[in-house]
Amino acid sequence: MQAVYASSTRTLWFFISIHILIIAASNYLVQFPFEIYGFHNTWGALVFPLLYLASDLTIRFYGASAARKIILLSMFPALIISYVMTIASTANLAESLNTFNLFAFRIAFASFMAYIIGQIFDIFVFAQIRRASKWWVAPFCSNSLGSLVDTFIFFSIAFFHSSDAFMAENWVEIAWGDYAFKLLMSIALFLPAYGLFVKAVNTALRQLTIKKCISSLQ
Repeated sequence: MQAVYASSTRTLWFFISIHILIIAASNYLVQFPFEIYGFHNTWGALVFPLLYLASDLTIRFYGASAARKIILLSMFPALIISYVMTIASTANLAESLNTFNLFAFRIAFASFMAYIIGQIFDIFVFAQIRRASKWWVAPFCSNSLGSLVDTFIFFSIAFFHSSDAFMAENWVEIAWGDYAFKLLMSIALFLPAYGLFVKAVNTALRQLTIKKCISSLQ
């Protein structure tokens, strides 16, 4: 089955680009908190769960080795782009680039560490239980545990004793809210999307196999 889903260079770079885009967007949006039903959260929570959808699909069709390669090739570009995007909202971008910004660096570095550890954890869990009888078990467990790990790694590194007084005071509450929101998004949106995608690809592959068998008999 792994041979059927042999990873092409084009597909590999597509997933690398998706990872970098999601990380950069999440790191920029995490600076903007909002409140819903009395709970603090950030807009980055809306975007980051897409990373686990991309990772789990990569493992499902290309294997854990390809997923680890994507992480290796994504992490440093994502770190640099995240730093630049975090300071991009300043009034004078050119001057900001010439001055080290500790706040922006902490966010970028926190994302860097959370991404590596969370994704490796996600890959490990998914690979261990991907053969489960129910299709949703592996993505749900890997997503839930991986998100818990990366959420608290990110918020603790980025905002513990931060120069942003609001985030420094509320990062634990925001981290739990962020994790709860990720979990809700996973159950409501990303698990169904994962299931539909896997079903569509498997159906297409079966049809292709049948056509090849028919052609070989003619």
